[in-house]
Amino acid sequence: MQHQPIPSMTQPMSIQEIARVAGAQMLCGAHLNPAIVRAFASDLMSDVLTLETDQTLLITGLANVQAVRTAEMSDISCILFARNKKVTEDMVHVALENDMVLMQTPHSVFYTSGLLYQAGIQPIF
Repeated sequence: MQHQPIPSMTQPMSIQEIARVAGAQMLCGAHLNPAIVRAFASDLMSDVLTLETDQTLLITGLANVQAVRTAEMSDISCILFARNKKVTEDMVHVALENDMVLMQTPHSVFYTSGLLYQAGIQPIF
């Protein structure tokens, strides 16, 4: 299946706006302001490692330190944990060391992705 190019947004979305749209709680990094244009939703971290990740939000239900480390290796600075997954102190510690934003929402990955897509966040493909 061929993927059609997705036109990019004209304006990046702030993390505060992402949190508002997704009904998310900011866990750390609220003082940071990465420009987010695109999102990728996955619980499979090997897929995350293959992405072009410039200005990308990771939406996942995989709440462990490995998810944060994978985002770090992929230069993803913002992770939104779905399905009300609980973030541990170790995850926050790694995120703080790497200037990353962590948020959590009670919504499913699918619903969260839909909300953000409607608000203007573009998919990677």
